[in-house]
Amino acid sequence: MILETVSENRAHRGTQGVYSHSSQATGTGMTFSVFVPPHNEGAIMPVLWYLSGLTCTHANVTEKGEYRAACAEHGVIFVAPDTSPRGEDVPDAADEYDFGKGAGFYVDATREPWSRHYRMRSYIESELPDLLAANFPVDMTRQAITGHSMGGHGALTIGLRNPGRFRSVSAFAPIVAPSEVPWGEKALGRYLGDNRARWREYDAVALIEDGARLPELLVDQGTADNFLEEQLQTHRLARACEMAGIGATIRMQEGYDHSYYFIASFMADHVRWHATRLKG
Repeated sequence: MILETVSENRAHRGTQGVYSHSSQATGTGMTFSVFVPPHNEGAIMPVLWYLSGLTCTHANVTEKGEYRAACAEHGVIFVAPDTSPRGEDVPDAADEYDFGKGAGFYVDATREPWSRHYRMRSYIESELPDLLAANFPVDMTRQAITGHSMGGHGALTIGLRNPGRFRSVSAFAPIVAPSEVPWGEKALGRYLGDNRARWREYDAVALIEDGARLPELLVDQGTADNFLEEQLQTHRLARACEMAGIGATIRMQEGYDHSYYFIASFMADHVRWHATRLKG
């Protein structure tokens, strides 16, 4: 796969880059960002994946996430993919912010017309890791994953489905049980069909109920988040983790909303938390 450099900028003594390539998984061009912290020649470093939320691209966290200082301090590569396939030939629901482009939900769609391009699960779990390993100084034995909202859903489900791949998993305001909330019911129903049993592999609470486990988990959730009660329902994850014996640190952050002001406020905490678990 040929990787094209869109931009590279010096930041915190490292390099913030944006790159594009032709994806076999999605059948489209894809763009992602990578921050490589300062390092000695020949060194390889752990990687923290960040999955973005509804309506976002790689650019939102790259421009607003405030992760670079912490990543430079702890020697962690930070990777931010896009949230869906892009392009004129990609089907969309232009008048619906929560479906189509910008709303891939990190699934491999099985229904037409979505199944041809909406294969974000394969892209994140298989194709992009191979591309990253071939082009950047990453230690793929030391991976961590986090994400926000829809991306928090992606981080949790990818972590739960791939035991042993990630040394640590965290999330910011994740959609924890998409099978039970409007955003998820809409997306999973239209991407995957009406058989709700097939949705369970894309639902963190359902995966835990079905036996998937993580050694521990960190979640930050703002109490002033206007999506908390209807769409996010953090209490479902807390209950599932308690029943399963998963050591979940779920922090309800007083007065914080769903925005990148919230994410930026706690991003360094998450980078440090992951860095501790990525050492060695």
